[in-house]
Amino acid sequence: MAFRKAFVPLRTLNSLCRPKSFTQNISPQLPPLISSTRSFSSSPCRRIMEMSGFTESQLEVRDAIFKICANFPDDYWMEHDQTGEYPHELHAALSKDGWIGIALPEELGGAGLGIAEATMMLHTIAESGAGIAGAQSIHANVYATQPVAKFATPEQRQEFLPKLIKGEWRCCFGVTEPNTGLETLKLRAFAKKDGNTYTITGQKIWISSAQVAQKMILLARTTPLSSVSKPSAGLSLFFISLDKSHPGLTMQRIPKMGGRAIDANEIFFDNYPIPSSALIGKEGDGFKQILHGMNAERCLLAGEALGLGYAALGKAAKYARERVVFGRAIGMNQGIQHPLADAYMNLEAAKLATYHAAKLYDSSGKVGGPTQKEVGVAANSAKYLAAEAAFKSCERAVLAHGGMGYAQEYHVERYFRECLVPRIAPVSREMIMNYVAENALGLPRSY
Repeated sequence: MAFRKAFVPLRTLNSLCRPKSFTQNISPQLPPLISSTRSFSSSPCRRIMEMSGFTESQLEVRDAIFKICANFPDDYWMEHDQTGEYPHELHAALSKDGWIGIALPEELGGAGLGIAEATMMLHTIAESGAGIAGAQSIHANVYATQPVAKFATPEQRQEFLPKLIKGEWRCCFGVTEPNTGLETLKLRAFAKKDGNTYTITGQKIWISSAQVAQKMILLARTTPLSSVSKPSAGLSLFFISLDKSHPGLTMQRIPKMGGRAIDANEIFFDNYPIPSSALIGKEGDGFKQILHGMNAERCLLAGEALGLGYAALGKAAKYARERVVFGRAIGMNQGIQHPLADAYMNLEAAKLATYHAAKLYDSSGKVGGPTQKEVGVAANSAKYLAAEAAFKSCERAVLAHGGMGYAQEYHVERYFRECLVPRIAPVSREMIMNYVAENALGLPRSY
């Protein structure tokens, strides 16, 4: 299928992403970023996007995802935010043509593209008006599967990943615990081996989509902290089933401020059994494995923050053009113009940092490519900058609307509630600054 009028399935896009195929198959009249069924006034024009250094595959991902998201208007997301209902329809639409497998191997049904394309996908979902909630509906399925794809056996990959790509399964990521927070190396959830079975005991918290997930990628301790030579040892990664009928598994939904369409949960394991075949890679290598997914998540969340910021800014600019006070559009006033222009420039700078980090991630592991530390500095910096830029845009969008910014019908209050997520999760601003100070500037460790 050529890129003309219709939405392009990802499996078709994958075959076109190679340079030779692109020149043969892409129509010279590429579809505009403005959907015919919905106006995405917040979208930067395609020419600006092209001048940002994006590849043709990234731009085609953007076009195709906007077309899907045109079927999910602002009122859809407002309703799901109010009811807390998971956006099953969006998940189904994205999985129908393989988008959930955008960064997973081709032989498993994925596209074999990079985190740069995946970042563009989540950026675009958020920018469409779906915000953080829309992006988070597939967030874990994109990044948490990266360690599985890299470290699992061929048999495990064939068993675990195709159904996730097809949308038959959803997965969540189980790392954070209530008593350890950012101290990942001090996790207490324990997987005890007995023959061909592990039993898990412990707690996890802030686990998104667990209510609708059939699977979890779980980090648990397999050797007591007191028995390891260094804190990063003794942690193991598992791909487990969530049998919600089992008495050893209990989950409790956490009421929260924003992104309410995506459930967040506290999960309790009490001698919950899993087969030993659920172990990914070697026992004790779990922390090294999840680092592969953590840098990917930083890039993806940066993209989501960007999308949210651009969506808010687009709403604010539209309102400022149309709202008349004292006989003139409020957008004529520099008191409105300058804060919005400043927010735009911050988003543009964060955008460059985000896709630079994604490019580094995709080139790591290659001869002469960046080290994991270099990728980590770039990915953490991008997440920080994008989160701050999104916060500025969302706050100023509310203020530009005046009193109507507080009204649900204008949607910017929803964006503002959601923009706090990238500032907090999965790592705080302060910990990012600690990391950058130590690893980019060579300063002594502060914690």
